[in-house]
Amino acid sequence: MSARILIVDDDPLVPRTLRILLRKHGHDVDAAGDAEEALARVRADRYDVVISDINMPGADGFEVLGRVKDASPDTEVILITGYGTIENAVRGMKEGAFDYVTKPVLDDEMVVVIERAIESVRLRTENADLRAQLANARGGSRNAIGKDPSFVKLFETVDAVAPTRATVLVTGESGTGKSLLARAIHDASPRRDEPFVEINCGALPEGLLESELFGHAKGAFTGATSARTGRFQAANGGTLFLDEIGTASPALQVKLLRVIQERRFEPVGSEETIEVDVRLILATNDDLEEKVETGEFRRDLYYRISVVPMLIPPLRDRMGDIPLLASHFVGRYADENDKPVQHIDDNAMTILQAHNWPGNIRELENVIERGVILCRTDTLTPRDLPPEMTRSVSAPEPGQTLPLRKALEIPEREIIERTLRSHNWNRQETAAALMINRTTLFNKMRKYGLLGKQKGGPANGR
Repeated sequence: MSARILIVDDDPLVPRTLRILLRKHGHDVDAAGDAEEALARVRADRYDVVISDINMPGADGFEVLGRVKDASPDTEVILITGYGTIENAVRGMKEGAFDYVTKPVLDDEMVVVIERAIESVRLRTENADLRAQLANARGGSRNAIGKDPSFVKLFETVDAVAPTRATVLVTGESGTGKSLLARAIHDASPRRDEPFVEINCGALPEGLLESELFGHAKGAFTGATSARTGRFQAANGGTLFLDEIGTASPALQVKLLRVIQERRFEPVGSEETIEVDVRLILATNDDLEEKVETGEFRRDLYYRISVVPMLIPPLRDRMGDIPLLASHFVGRYADENDKPVQHIDDNAMTILQAHNWPGNIRELENVIERGVILCRTDTLTPRDLPPEMTRSVSAPEPGQTLPLRKALEIPEREIIERTLRSHNWNRQETAAALMINRTTLFNKMRKYGLLGKQKGGPANGR
């Protein structure tokens, strides 16, 4: 994902070097020589990430951080300095910095930090209504984009767990909004004014991940030119969200178990013990119970982290929420792209509700954004949707309305074909899964042109 980045440093060599590095990775990079110029740029344009030196004449990096956050709360700020101290790092995190990097800046380290910051921006802007609905779960607006009973029950769990210190394990498929749910729990908790720090455990190699979580001492390993604070310490008093926890190595699992039990740890290469008060939320799309049985995940750690398990349902299990979500995304991307799109016609909505959505809310958002950009009128129609979605259903021409009976046949055909495929076109198993008899299944297959469709010739008659 490309991003707009602003570099703030009174030394022109730093912006010049970083601009070359970041443009190689496809980012759009601007530079400012001081806080005033940086703030003017942030007010005039939108930046995903601001990278600011701390030590500058006049306003320092902490003032840049505060003023940027005031002007553009969703912009992530990374602080860099040649005079790294733990105190400055913790102060930066508490005041809202995304990360803290010491000079000399290593190219690989800076790229990793920036990519994480960009991912954070993307997650924050993804499905803004969902985040607001969860974060304000006590209010009456939480059903604005979710009326499915399983989702309502999820809100009730947020209500119950947010005020406590309980460790929460969020499970669900990719794209269902696990990060947003973690942020919602934090925002509804007594820790809401303290740091919310997140890290994707699957995005970093084992050695770097341990350093990211627990910090390291100067000289702990090659390239450790200064001490670095870890995510646990940066989140002290607040919430730490560990995504993709199922990828944690056995060695890291041992350290995590200790910090959960004792609330203390030692940075890599240090004998100093650090105590922290952190509310831990973890997430995974893996089957951790299966990993426990195979020995890939510690049983004692699993019991520690799953005090309150929360399952986010996949979008295919809450199809009734698709019109609400899709309409929300139409409004957002019409505004962002200055397009006149305001509506989704009935035929396009039927196609959206017939789709299986393996990518969940993230996929729906992508489809709607694409549709809004391509749409030439004020209404989204089937021709604005991806061809692979419209190809699988016999949608009518734009402007033509389907009778209810015909509209219902489209998702029914999709469900039957999907179930047949999942059972290798075995009619007996498919009929049992759909809770209909084989004769009914056969008649529907004939009606929808599914006989003989499977790969390898005639339909399986078993």
